[in-house]
Amino acid sequence: MNTLEQQGFEIVPNCLQPSDVDALTVALDHSSLHRSRAGIRNVLQLEAVRSLALDLLLLNFARTALGSKALPFRATLFDKSSDSNWLVVWHQDTALPLRERRDATGWGPWSVKEGVICAHAPADALEQVLAIRIHLDDSSTENGPLRVLPGTHKSGVLSDDAIHDLSLKALEVICEVPSGGILLMKPLLVHASSKVLQSKRRRVLHIEYCSRASFPGGLELPVAC
Repeated sequence: MNTLEQQGFEIVPNCLQPSDVDALTVALDHSSLHRSRAGIRNVLQLEAVRSLALDLLLLNFARTALGSKALPFRATLFDKSSDSNWLVVWHQDTALPLRERRDATGWGPWSVKEGVICAHAPADALEQVLAIRIHLDDSSTENGPLRVLPGTHKSGVLSDDAIHDLSLKALEVICEVPSGGILLMKPLLVHASSKVLQSKRRRVLHIEYCSRASFPGGLELPVAC
């Protein structure tokens, strides 16, 4: 995990067998959850996704990075293709889902996304989070892979101007990950993705874990257990 701590991300190929990827893909394709142009939110509700998120295969990665009590609290399917194509500018992931809204220092602005209350969180909370991105398709330079600025997760929550300045100075890394591989990522790592250049689909199951379920002020994440 030294790479993760120093760089803010780490690629681990060949974690899931092709049969596991196929089964997960079928479960997601047949889900009754609302599907947007970009994919599906709240897929931790699906038994197949929940079982995978709580499997020791992924829990061991999360608990090595975050501690022995780490649990998943959110999962999202990103589904990018030539028919559903978009550009993601340089940014950090700073919004967290919460069970209810409470006024607490450093949290906000607030929003509701598909019935889930969310707030932008302070750096000390986001430092307790790890995303595990499971690649259902090969991610290459041709289908809008994740691009990252290594080490930027150590700079706290950045303004849009600061992120823009970093993107002009820092050397980006393109994260090419084979199907069945995973990418571990700190949410404060500055990242982006390009549009798909060819007709190659790129589906990523993005599962987020946290070292703790509650924060000062009575704020609670909707952790799975």
